[in-house]
Amino acid sequence: MPKKPIDPVQLKPLSPLDGLKAENLKALARKTVIEEITGGRHIFQKGDKERKSIYILSGEVELRDDDEVIAIIHGGSKEARSPIAPIIPRRVSARARGRVEFISVDSDLVDVMLTWDQTGSYEVGELRGQVMAEAGDWMTTLLQTKAFHRIPAANIQAIFMRMEQVNFKAGDLVIKQGDEGDYFYVVTDGRCVVTRETPLNRDGIKLAELNVGDTFGEEALIAESTRNATVTMLTDGSLMRLAKDDFQTLMNEPMLQWVDFDKATDIIGGGGKWLDVRLPSEFENFHQPDAINIPLYFIRLKLKALDTATPYVVCCDTGRRSSAAAYILSERGFDASVLTGGLNQLAGRAPQVKEADEESPET
Repeated sequence: MPKKPIDPVQLKPLSPLDGLKAENLKALARKTVIEEITGGRHIFQKGDKERKSIYILSGEVELRDDDEVIAIIHGGSKEARSPIAPIIPRRVSARARGRVEFISVDSDLVDVMLTWDQTGSYEVGELRGQVMAEAGDWMTTLLQTKAFHRIPAANIQAIFMRMEQVNFKAGDLVIKQGDEGDYFYVVTDGRCVVTRETPLNRDGIKLAELNVGDTFGEEALIAESTRNATVTMLTDGSLMRLAKDDFQTLMNEPMLQWVDFDKATDIIGGGGKWLDVRLPSEFENFHQPDAINIPLYFIRLKLKALDTATPYVVCCDTGRRSSAAAYILSERGFDASVLTGGLNQLAGRAPQVKEADEESPET
């Protein structure tokens, strides 16, 4: 299916994209491509639940309720200025009658951006008077994360207004392993490297590189612990940072879903999984039946081992480490809940597996 970039001018006539401010429309255009399909192929089918707004740019698309054609949308028409069959799940199918060009836009992203634009006089260039030529890039990247879709619009506005810019040179330390957590960071210009010191490697093991739009520093703030890694600038650059208290109030609290054990059991019974983020030694001592063990410090590296379609109940001993892990998962589109009070409060109540029991000899 061929794809090509779209010009913001092509987005401007579309509703409700015509309500976006110019800089956000440009940022959205950079994240959107024109797709093409041939006659007889479906853009989506009845029952589809993907939260995308579909706009027909050229060609003809028929909307079908099973075998009955109930409408035909012509690219360039008045009807094509609005998303086709916007109700989720889709009540009809959309099939191309010939060659069709269309775009697909994240509905939640558009809703967040519209709400953000319309909840005050905030402008992208007004961040404490600092002008950043590419501000739209990192902001749009943040707004695209599923985590931001859970944050109230007023909070989003307050987050951006309370952030402050800090500039660094290549080689500068941003945060150091073992220090107290004080800020949440967003990379707005340049690149950083994340390393972790171990008893066998005092120079630090490289964990990741961070680019524009990437975030870090949340684990120590959520878990109220020390930094578990060091972040160093690879290049000259700039970061935006949000103080701990503002992060807790504006971002952490709205994003986390806390559940008690009964609700957690319902989630597991409905196809969910326990995700235990304690150390392997703690996990071996006892854990919930069929739980997955990924220690908190590995969670970012092991995301590919998890399924975005599976709900996870994240647990640890108290709830501190699991809340940090759930935040990271939520930020990346996973359905993650935190067990209130942790596993310590389940003693004598829930069936827990001891490793020794699992290793009984075969008969």
